[in-house]
Amino acid sequence: MSELASTTTRLAPTDLRSVRDAVLDTSGRIAIAGAGTAADWAGRLGAVDAVLDTTGLTGVIVHNPGDMTAAVNAGMPLRALCDELSSHGQYVALDAARVGDGATVGGLLATADAGPGALVHGSLRDLVIGATLVLPDGTVARTGGHVIKNVAGYDLTKVVHGSYGTLAVIAEVVLRLHPLPRGSVTIVLPCSLAEAAEHAVRVLAQPLEPAALEWVGESDVDGELLVRLEGSAGALEQRAERVSRLLGSSERHDGAPGVDESAVRSGADAFARHVELTGGATGAAVLRVGARPSRLPALLASLPGVVSITAGLGTGVATVALAPGSVADAHALVHAAGGTSVVRARPAGADVPAWGPPPSALGVLKAVKTALDPQDRFGSGRFREWM
Repeated sequence: MSELASTTTRLAPTDLRSVRDAVLDTSGRIAIAGAGTAADWAGRLGAVDAVLDTTGLTGVIVHNPGDMTAAVNAGMPLRALCDELSSHGQYVALDAARVGDGATVGGLLATADAGPGALVHGSLRDLVIGATLVLPDGTVARTGGHVIKNVAGYDLTKVVHGSYGTLAVIAEVVLRLHPLPRGSVTIVLPCSLAEAAEHAVRVLAQPLEPAALEWVGESDVDGELLVRLEGSAGALEQRAERVSRLLGSSERHDGAPGVDESAVRSGADAFARHVELTGGATGAAVLRVGARPSRLPALLASLPGVVSITAGLGTGVATVALAPGSVADAHALVHAAGGTSVVRARPAGADVPAWGPPPSALGVLKAVKTALDPQDRFGSGRFREWM
């Protein structure tokens, strides 16, 4: 993690016990680090006394193919996990763009990251059914289990989803699995964001079951709508023809089976490469925006200083590269539309607000932080604008 001094003590646990020992044997503040693919997300970390590296927590603990669940160590890269599961015709249905960069299961959970496939499968909030956590006082907390249906109650897996390493070390995760898609087809239609929104309404109103529905462009008037379909060969061909007729587009890309294809054909990987070129290296900041899907297109069109946009027209989640000086105004516009936003990349040395105005549930967030980490040991600074 680039913001941490090279002299900071590094802790490298390899199992649950050594995670607990590392937390108990270290005084002061700790930064929790995985593969580093989201090191610049959210607020900048404050000074820490140690960095706890989770990448030594790797490997599958148990895989139950019949139940379609797997328990894994949180430092395992999701791509490596899916490679292991593929021999059983299964995978974790999460296609966040940074999976290809080595993002770990725990890191994806801690940052609430997801890709276009969330339209059907949801985020890790929906795919994680259990976890083992180590709290700042060394307490080992287990929640959920290896079955899909859990009893109602306080679920710490939901609490740490999107906590950015501020509440607990995620040591082990139990995941719900899905069958690998037999094939995929993506229909591509050049259009503006406003036109794409109209097309999306028509697609979602039909029994076409798109696996992803994304619009990618350099401005709200110049881009492409991508509709990804997955399924068996016969049914896939019929659905692709129906979508092509509905959109009036003959451009399509046939994909080979497998989890790698689901990220590439959705536009997620293509956008990730685009942001790498137009983001921090060339002076732009990157925001992740969430809003009601019906409000998202107009909201994105209103944002100042936009360099590039990817918009999930069914999920209501977008990623926007924009001028650093426009970040504060963009946060305010998103908040006014009832949405949420967080910085995911910033140019070197740029002082941009990581978060917009505080949410109405800020009191609850503060209460949870106080209950689990009263001394602010973990991830201090990630939510700096709020607490």
